[in-house]
Amino acid sequence: MEELQVKLASAVGKIPPQGNPLVSHKFGADPYALVYDGRVYLYTTNDVLEYSEDGAVKDNTYGNINKIGVISSADLVNWTDHGIINVAGPNGAAKWATQSWAPAIAHKVINGQDKFFLYFANNASGIGVLEGDSPTGPWKDPIGKALILRSTPGVEKVTWLFDPAVLVDDDGKAYIYFGGGVPEGKDENPDTARVMQLGEDMTSVVGEAQVIPAPFMFEDAGINKYNGTYYYTYCSNFYNGVRPEGSPPAGEIAYMTSDSPMGPWTYRGTILKNPGHFFGVGGNNHHVIFEFKDAWYIAYHAQTLSKAMGVPKGYRSTHLNEVKFQDSDQSIQEMTANYEGVQQIQPFNPYEHVEAATIGWNAGITAEGSSDGSVVVSDIDSGDWLALSKVDFGSGASGFAASVSEAGSVGVIELRLDTADGQLIGTLQIPAAKTETVEYHTEVTGANGIHDLYLVFKGKPDSKLFKLHSWQFSQ
Repeated sequence: MEELQVKLASAVGKIPPQGNPLVSHKFGADPYALVYDGRVYLYTTNDVLEYSEDGAVKDNTYGNINKIGVISSADLVNWTDHGIINVAGPNGAAKWATQSWAPAIAHKVINGQDKFFLYFANNASGIGVLEGDSPTGPWKDPIGKALILRSTPGVEKVTWLFDPAVLVDDDGKAYIYFGGGVPEGKDENPDTARVMQLGEDMTSVVGEAQVIPAPFMFEDAGINKYNGTYYYTYCSNFYNGVRPEGSPPAGEIAYMTSDSPMGPWTYRGTILKNPGHFFGVGGNNHHVIFEFKDAWYIAYHAQTLSKAMGVPKGYRSTHLNEVKFQDSDQSIQEMTANYEGVQQIQPFNPYEHVEAATIGWNAGITAEGSSDGSVVVSDIDSGDWLALSKVDFGSGASGFAASVSEAGSVGVIELRLDTADGQLIGTLQIPAAKTETVEYHTEVTGANGIHDLYLVFKGKPDSKLFKLHSWQFSQ
């Protein structure tokens, strides 16, 4: 197998073997989780770099964000990019809305059919909902207007009408939690958090919203049920005066508990300090807690990728760490945010069809939607690579196939174990074939057991090589 001598690109943001941030080829803020069919799907505010007229990256204004990003994983280290959901604006499902921030997602079986409901904030002026038949859509706007506005009963005095969270309880009843902001002089007791019952259709609200008396409330509703106790979580505000003893410090994730989804609530403490405490770059704090395969996790965002890129200007990336509930007193242990992340909970199967935008780590590449609705790996230069963590080749792989398109020049995919310059187990030749998608095959030797797998892209310098659609090994 011939080896091309090429300078390899360096990973930025997510560095092997670290698990955080979850992806580094794009940003994703305000994470919310859905566990469905053996995978966890994370929905995020679709932060995208904004530029000034001179081409410099400027601070994130959030005003142009009208899409939601989606990634998913079965093992919590290798993540598949499902692209973006066009939520708001003229090209979005909800044409009445201008922005889509801080999504929430719920799954419910209605009339024997799986239905998925994606809630989003239209800036801070209202909450909308989209409906789909799968976790990745397609999505439609079932009501053609906002679900919650300031005219909704009990919502008139909510400063920021955003940041939804949804709980479908064991009895099938559903509840939506939302709100935020600090009225003048009410830092300690803003009274801007709300809970409201959803209709059986998940696209209407019932009755009047109730106040959640969250001390030093700022934003970021979260809701979970564990061992019969309801946990409401939120981000505390940044009041810089003296706080009474036992109050949440600034910009931390705090929590309250109740025996009922509507309250009353008891304040318990904080569980996650501001990202600035851990990563040296602060900003707002936004999270979701979820259960997956008998363990509990918290997803939260931090400006770690943008910091690594040299532009810590409000562009955020999702991280993951484990959560520990204390059964003895219904408390939650305080967590430590880090780059290490969580343990991979199962090895990766290379003998199934793999969407190319399934990535543990990468250097140099990006991902984009294609005409068939899939997401492809693109912007591939010679020396770029992507890698998968803990791939289980079992007793041995004999072949490898990949589908590519837009190969403007000849290139290769080198298959390597454990590092980008590790053991070479196969080389796939990619001839120039301008536009159409073509599948190519090559033989593989020396791949058995569990290894990290690197797909290293090499070819003509200073030209984009091809777009990678999918791949699969054979035994």
